[in-house]
Amino acid sequence: MNEDWDLIVASFQSQYGIRLSRDLSGMKWSEFKAFISGFGNDTPLGKIISIRAEDDPETLRRFNDAQRSIRNKWRTRRAKKMPRKDLDQFLAAMQEVFKGMSGGVPDAENAEDQVH
Repeated sequence: MNEDWDLIVASFQSQYGIRLSRDLSGMKWSEFKAFISGFGNDTPLGKIISIRAEDDPETLRRFNDAQRSIRNKWRTRRAKKMPRKDLDQFLAAMQEVFKGMSGGVPDAENAEDQVH
């Protein structure tokens, strides 16, 4: 939340007309969370979240340099926070995907997990 605070402030202003610098002190945590969960895709935070979460290859091809940068920075930060075990599992799974795409033979250890 800290890294997106400016986007949160801007989104409160644009969607609800609430100036957090003035109105936050009287706001309950439950109300604050409800407001955030209601942000639309047209708010500053909503736009950034949609860029960060995009996985559709066709949409990603149409991204401009700024959008790619936003998404790549987010994914890099998330990867750095990922436990090593999860990262190793993800990389092993990706390796198997690429082997299959290139016509290679999948790893026998993971072959049992594949659908026949």
